[in-house]
Amino acid sequence: MVTEISTERQQIEIEIAKFEQQLSSLLMGVESRQESRAELEAEIAQLRTKVEQLQQQLQQLLTPIDRVRTARHPDRPYTLDYAHLIFEDFQEIHGDRRFGDDLAIVCGMSTFQGEQVAIVGHQKANLKSRKTDDRKERNFGMPKPEGYRKALRFMKFAEKFRRPIFCFIDTPGAYPGIDAEERGQAEAIARNLIEMARIEVPILVTITGEGGSGGALAIGVGDKVYILENSIYSVISPEGCAAILWKDASKSDKAAQSMKITAPDLKNFNIVDEIIPEPKGGAHTDHKETAKFLAQHLKQGLEEVRKLSIKDMLEKRYNKFRQMGAYTNMV
Repeated sequence: MVTEISTERQQIEIEIAKFEQQLSSLLMGVESRQESRAELEAEIAQLRTKVEQLQQQLQQLLTPIDRVRTARHPDRPYTLDYAHLIFEDFQEIHGDRRFGDDLAIVCGMSTFQGEQVAIVGHQKANLKSRKTDDRKERNFGMPKPEGYRKALRFMKFAEKFRRPIFCFIDTPGAYPGIDAEERGQAEAIARNLIEMARIEVPILVTITGEGGSGGALAIGVGDKVYILENSIYSVISPEGCAAILWKDASKSDKAAQSMKITAPDLKNFNIVDEIIPEPKGGAHTDHKETAKFLAQHLKQGLEEVRKLSIKDMLEKRYNKFRQMGAYTNMV
């Protein structure tokens, strides 16, 4: 069955590429064509319709492991992209005032819909370059303790000045190195969970790519939790899960299917509140369009949370996370 889906998907991708090439040729040769403008526009519109229909079919055939690969696409927008596409006057702050500045997490003040707000999020590469060296500089989006302590310092600062907090999650997980463990990785994550649960300003969280384990959850406690259509959220990567259960990381497709880590499953389990649509083909195909969809949900979400008193907001936030992980006793 999986092989059949894969073959059908490949055929659709070939068809899409063919029609897109035809469309590109038409658009480039508009001036040299002899047909009337109406006929040419009709032909272009017909090709675009075919491409959209095939892309919709392709989206329906995506398997969980396909979603994982899309979530990891190197051209997906990161926190700094959203900071400049959705917000205005972004001013980054640095350092945790204890050890150093972790570039895998960015924090800064900005303006959203005319209001001063705070932004916290993972960053896998630099804003204008996504080369390997830039990813190394950002530790591939895997924060160390100083990254989470920077995030918490900044969120407490935002709380002091009554500024809503927007968190953007996109990380394989917290950095598993010895130096991170020596500086208290687990404590830093746990401290963030405790403090975020009681911060007295609205917190809106969006999973924009990978939501990996405690590294994601450390900035993931909020009043609203959104997820982009092709993003994932899990306690472990499919490869890690497969290596543990079957001693074979190549069975990641089987693990991804079993783990229920895609947006529809997460919404069904009430792990996330809403799924935000992506442009056809994924967020990496059109950053501006993705940001437009996201901004609409953030605006609406902030308005909803603002209607609550601080007491009700904190109680609802607390109960939201307490209700996760339901289980049934079989006697």
